[in-house]
Amino acid sequence: MSILRAFLLAYCLLTFPACNKSPDPVVSPPVTPPTTATTFTNPLLSTGPDPWVTQKDGFYYYMHTTGVNLTLWKTAKMSELGSAVSKIIWSPPTSGATSHDIWAPELHFLDGKWYVYFTAGPGNCCGGQRMWVMENAATDPTTGTWSSPAQIAVPGQDLWAIDGTILEQNGNRYLLWSGQEAGSDQQNIYICRMSSPTMLVAPRVRLSAPQLPWELNGFPKVNEGPEIIKHGNKTNLVYSASHCSTDDYALGLLTASSTADPMVLASWTKTATPVFTKNPTNNAYGPGHNAFFTSKDGQENWIIYHANTGPNQGCGNARNPRMQKFTWNADGSPNFGTPVAVGAVLARPSGE
Repeated sequence: MSILRAFLLAYCLLTFPACNKSPDPVVSPPVTPPTTATTFTNPLLSTGPDPWVTQKDGFYYYMHTTGVNLTLWKTAKMSELGSAVSKIIWSPPTSGATSHDIWAPELHFLDGKWYVYFTAGPGNCCGGQRMWVMENAATDPTTGTWSSPAQIAVPGQDLWAIDGTILEQNGNRYLLWSGQEAGSDQQNIYICRMSSPTMLVAPRVRLSAPQLPWELNGFPKVNEGPEIIKHGNKTNLVYSASHCSTDDYALGLLTASSTADPMVLASWTKTATPVFTKNPTNNAYGPGHNAFFTSKDGQENWIIYHANTGPNQGCGNARNPRMQKFTWNADGSPNFGTPVAVGAVLARPSGE
């Protein structure tokens, strides 16, 4: 080999490692595993008046007032409601007693079946609204067949009635709702014992009427949206008061012993001041018509409610659903605090 050829070969081997028969292995950059989000922000959806949540078999089922149908969302994580799949489970006819103003649906699992309680009317919402119920025997309420709506008739009454919800106490089941007296447009909270998930037994009893100064904003005068949450030896009835057209729509509280007869008015004590009110600094106007759920691991209590982001937005679709954790007072009543700010970074419910 000439001196020149030897020199060129040595230069190649030293300068271009690829000339070797065994090139160095390609080293890939380290892979960063995907992280699971631990926070969320409110609102959960851009619209969603009268939000409702129930949970079963590791899933949350969510509904709200759409006005035009019954839509059901299913999710394993409430903080991910915005990406949950939804399904329309019922659409109203074009005319008749259930054709308009589909409000405040609630999904309950009772006696081995699913029931949706909701409000609808023929189109004159100032007088025609009544309560209706549908049932489904499927394990998953997003599957199976829903029955046609049946009216929940109040014995001896055929009056405006909305916002039905369930109370179970002392081995009995009761329906609570917002209704009226004949000849009056004032909304009150009523209770009636149930003989089945679809039937009421007379009489009805009025538990609350708008009478305190904070309950009297707007027209007509309103107590509505009753919801039940129990803690210790207390049954707490949380309701909404003042008219939804005002920014002062807020939550009030009735309490009773968990062993008291809920049909006896004297069993209940009304709190003199609201327990959850507007917070303009946090873009929460007219917070109300709520529901409750527990975190995935059962360790935390959460309230979900609607509010308007700006003032004077009234009773329409600007109302959006928000949720936040709450605690308990020493007397067994809920302590909701104040509505948290829109966009505030919050820890997800524990277990998510």
